[in-house]
Amino acid sequence: MMNTQELLQVLKSKKWQSLTHDVSSDMAIYQAFNPLKERILTTLEETGSDNREYTLGTSHGTHIDAPAHFMAGGRILSEIPLKERYLPLYVLHLEDKVAQDSGYAVTVQDILDYEAEYGRIPAGAFVAFSSRWYPRIHSQADFTNENEEGVEVTPGWSLEALEFLSRDRQITAIGHETLNTDAGPQAAQAGDLVAQRYWLNENKFQVEVMANLDLVPASGAMIMINCPHIKDAVAFPAEVIAVWDELE
Repeated sequence: MMNTQELLQVLKSKKWQSLTHDVSSDMAIYQAFNPLKERILTTLEETGSDNREYTLGTSHGTHIDAPAHFMAGGRILSEIPLKERYLPLYVLHLEDKVAQDSGYAVTVQDILDYEAEYGRIPAGAFVAFSSRWYPRIHSQADFTNENEEGVEVTPGWSLEALEFLSRDRQITAIGHETLNTDAGPQAAQAGDLVAQRYWLNENKFQVEVMANLDLVPASGAMIMINCPHIKDAVAFPAEVIAVWDELE
């Protein structure tokens, strides 16, 4: 059996890709939050050390939502085991569908089509929706994409797709590139984030505002999700990384 040091060397030989946005004051953010603020406390020139204070929201940039974000009595971040943050990664590459319909919602058929090509998604997986929405991150208007009626025409998951992934495939977590789980038009029609509420109330977590998913293969990768240990936090910006075998 391979020991830990040998395993580390094997992992280092693989392709690594950050799936994380830089948090900045000009990035698109959820409407409840204020932009990132930075306060310089001391400088190298003045004191010999650079110390800064940042004020940011729990959902700034790429972040992890614990179930307690929407679920009474749900798990907080510290209750998500470390082993649950390192998972096999399966990516639904639906960039073309989103290019044709900005408000596209992932369907059960999309998942079945994926499985017909790549095999059944196993229990315990992390399933990500690649929409190529992430390049819009530095424009609030482009990222939320509101129409004349004030509806955010953004891609997301359908409730039916998440029910299928949770109950039929028993996956561990999902991820996407937008600020919300739901496709904007569906959320507007329902008057609520129905898909997001469902998912988190399954006591499962998610990662939002992911980047670079279009660079990750549909199958064969793993995902690593790390975040600071803020006591009782229900969400927080995260460092998210994909690792996979690079093809020759």
